[in-house]
Amino acid sequence: MTTLNPSEIITLLVGLVALVTGIRIYRRFATIQRLNIPAPVIGGLIVAAGTLCLYLGFDIEVKFARELRDVLLLFFFATIGLASRLAALKRGGLPLAYLCVAVVVLLVVQNAAGLLVVGAFGEHPFYGLLMGSASFVGGPGTAMAWAQEAHDHFGLVQAPEIGIAAATIAVVTGALVSGPVAGYLVVKHKLGGTAQPGQVPWMAETGEARPRAATVDQVVAALLAIGLSVVLGQLANEWARARDFVLPGFLTAMLAGVLLGNTLDAFRRPFDLEAIEHAGEVALQVFLVLSLMSLRLWTVSSTIWPLVINAVVQITLSCLVAVFLLFRWLGRDYDAAVTAGGFLGFGLSSMPVAMATMEQLATRYGPSPKAFLLITLCGSIFVDLANALIIKAFLLLPMFAPVP
Repeated sequence: MTTLNPSEIITLLVGLVALVTGIRIYRRFATIQRLNIPAPVIGGLIVAAGTLCLYLGFDIEVKFARELRDVLLLFFFATIGLASRLAALKRGGLPLAYLCVAVVVLLVVQNAAGLLVVGAFGEHPFYGLLMGSASFVGGPGTAMAWAQEAHDHFGLVQAPEIGIAAATIAVVTGALVSGPVAGYLVVKHKLGGTAQPGQVPWMAETGEARPRAATVDQVVAALLAIGLSVVLGQLANEWARARDFVLPGFLTAMLAGVLLGNTLDAFRRPFDLEAIEHAGEVALQVFLVLSLMSLRLWTVSSTIWPLVINAVVQITLSCLVAVFLLFRWLGRDYDAAVTAGGFLGFGLSSMPVAMATMEQLATRYGPSPKAFLLITLCGSIFVDLANALIIKAFLLLPMFAPVP
């Protein structure tokens, strides 16, 4: 086995080439546009397929660098915070409660489905939790954390492979499903945003067009604000960790951005939102393409059939929850459709996929600040906490009792 470890700069270069390729493919094929599949997803999966061919055909494993990718995620959520205004947070209200309830329903449904699938194959029920919300809502990091628990306390030696394989399928399927389903809702119900397409979708403003371009000074000021938000978020994380209270890094970066942006507004020193818009879009798209092209697709081969069946079941049930529960609870309007897309994005894949899906919809049909606000609030600390509590609750079932 030969292992290639591209540097950060080479990883970035490959990612940018993949992103440009994805953009060109998206623009060329009308079918892809109708499906609302984000360009970074296209480019990232092309590279992932290429690394799979290298692994299977030439016994070469490619391990792309990760540090820049993680920084870009923090940058993106910092831009969300910088563009958010506290007055807009009040609009969460009852719709946010509905979204949180839908998330709890989704978590229970995914874990129950995972248990049924592994039960049909006669496997240990803990594999069902790994193939449930631990992978689909939680993502690779959460899946691996619970896989370690399965290995240490239940002696399941295959748990890490099952966890990462299920999470890999979840990332891919979520990225491919969330956009088309949300686009279907928009088209079927003849919905659309009230502001002009192409505007930054997560801004609190409702949208007068801003045709002018940001100046160099404004871009530099925006980068300074983003960097400061990330640093303040890291300091807050260190403070919380010292008190045994751990928060996701992207959440603290976003909250620091909210604090900084609203403080500057209070002193009548606002920064240019056009520059924040461009920085956020670039950070999100590059992060997503770097994440998808780093997928190790060959990890799914050993348990492919249970994983595929599980993925089909999870996708079907998650779409039913999004369309027949959440979309209706939120009023069946355009914001509800975009929120359903984001819900499927992080419910089947990850928060960056959710954001990219909603951005794609907003670019094509019109901005939906309310949807971005709801998904950001619910998809941060609530989802992680609810997921952990519900998995713990499932572990209390008699089927998980140790054999005497």
